[in-house]
Amino acid sequence: MSLIKMSSKNQIVIPKEAREAMKVKGGDTLMVVVKGHTTLLLPQPKQFSRALSGRGKGLYPKDYLEKERKAW
Repeated sequence: MSLIKMSSKNQIVIPKEAREAMKVKGGDTLMVVVKGHTTLLLPQPKQFSRALSGRGKGLYPKDYLEKERKAW
């Protein structure tokens, strides 16, 4: 774990081990996600559709889609 300090201009330096783990370099775009009291820094995916693909698995019961189609 590394500690970082925010500058008077509200800037931070991401530690080398974090940059290497995220595979980012200077000039790359990062996404900032705030969830409650937690802030996440994530590299911006090249394709959002590919990054989100399959994230919804298990959210609905297996027969959910069939029931919705019958309802129409």
